Amino acid sequence: MDAPTSASADKSGSGGSRANAGWFGPSPSARPSPGPSEKSGRTGQGDGRNAEDRIPSRPVTPIRPVGTGGERSRTAPPSPTPAPAPIPAPESVPAPESVPAPRSAQGPAPAPTPPPAPRQAYEPERAAVADAPEDTSDPALIRRTMAEIEPIADKVTSHFYALLFLQHPDLRALFPAAMDAQRDRLFKALLTAATHVDDPAILTTYLSHLGRGHRKYGTRPEHYPAVGECLLAALAQYAPQSWSPRTEAAWVGAYTAISQIMIDAAAEDELRAPAWWEAEVVAHEMRTSDIAVVTVRPDQPYPFLAGQYAALETPWWPRVWRNYSFASASRSDGLLSFHVKAVPAGWVSNALVHRARPGDVIRLGPPTGSMTVDHSTDNGLLCLGGGTGIAPIKALVEDVARHGRRRPVQVFYGARRDHDLYDIDTMLRMQQTHPWLSVRPVVDEGPAGELCGHLPDAVCQYGPWHSYDAYLSGPAAMIRCGVDTLRGIGIPSHRIRHDSIEELVGARN
Repeated sequence: MDAPTSASADKSGSGGSRANAGWFGPSPSARPSPGPSEKSGRTGQGDGRNAEDRIPSRPVTPIRPVGTGGERSRTAPPSPTPAPAPIPAPESVPAPESVPAPRSAQGPAPAPTPPPAPRQAYEPERAAVADAPEDTSDPALIRRTMAEIEPIADKVTSHFYALLFLQHPDLRALFPAAMDAQRDRLFKALLTAATHVDDPAILTTYLSHLGRGHRKYGTRPEHYPAVGECLLAALAQYAPQSWSPRTEAAWVGAYTAISQIMIDAAAEDELRAPAWWEAEVVAHEMRTSDIAVVTVRPDQPYPFLAGQYAALETPWWPRVWRNYSFASASRSDGLLSFHVKAVPAGWVSNALVHRARPGDVIRLGPPTGSMTVDHSTDNGLLCLGGGTGIAPIKALVEDVARHGRRRPVQVFYGARRDHDLYDIDTMLRMQQTHPWLSVRPVVDEGPAGELCGHLPDAVCQYGPWHSYDAYLSGPAAMIRCGVDTLRGIGIPSHRIRHDSIEELVGARN
């Protein structure tokens, strides 16, 4: 299964999968930067867009080299705190004097002029709001930049890659032929970092995953400064309203910290696992005209947990990686199986479904994902699998069976039509073997008497589910709807597990 979203993650232009090409790759050598007057035409090989933006003439703050362990300090430049504006003291209003008006000999005395009204008392609350200093903290400055470039994110990222490939042309060969999805992923990564810049726990988890994933591209610590300088130059070019020396210093500090988290995570991961595994295709079974079960044998032991997924690269599309879930728990023979659906314009999925054959060799990235079973509790499992999302659900059932505890497992297997339930026979055989397992097929368009409708809605017809942990796998839209539905029927968020391509970026909404 295409792990986070089985239907969309392999589209070459969607940027759906989380383990696709990273921000950058290794740089064998760095060339001198072009002069201020040079312009870029197209960004090298196959970028497909005009890089119409010139390189900024003014220099940007250099990103200092970073290392590992005790080689560097993570201290960011201090943020000066502006002095609060002085609040004026209320003026003293003298009491009006009572002066008799002179009488005129030619007419009656004029009516006495009323004294002026006393000035309104000073309102400290209103003045405090009016005179409140602008937030110039580093997180605020970074978010201000992101808000300014968000409407033109595509131009910003195009300019960034143009700068990167002009100044470091050897990097271009390390990227996919098509860069559209690459631009989307870069901006999503920046947006995630900016959104959680003042939440170290979330940011460290996200960036550590990113750093480990970058190992398969050959990324090394010395590549980070060049990327950072090109990134800052692009931001300065397209965020003139929010950019200032203070903003630039905030971004230098943030990028240095971001880089170091990724470098440390990669260095730690290098001690226990290779950057990728070679795996030979040993079986290829077509289940429908566009779904295949692909079984591979890794060249060395590949430890993983049921419910996780891995990035796959085919020999036909180098440097293009897509996520697929493991379709079984770990096996004694070491074989791994994946359920792959060929989607329109899907480079990896179409290659695996229609081109791969036994004997072909693919690459596997490291296992990742948190949709795993907590074996320390006796809670039941409520599992929703849509389309090829049934693959990790099947693995979870095998994992429960292996641990030998009779925990109730309720599986709702959804598809558009009957014939799309390509793995229903396997699931029904497992139901006959394990009395604690119940499998209910759900189809959007089915004959009377079947459980029909949207998969999350069908779950509401059963229950109660207060003693269950929920697991969701399938298209992104199904996951989002399913999470809302499960929360609505009383399952707390911390007991709902899934893998989604928008896991962190979507958190801001």
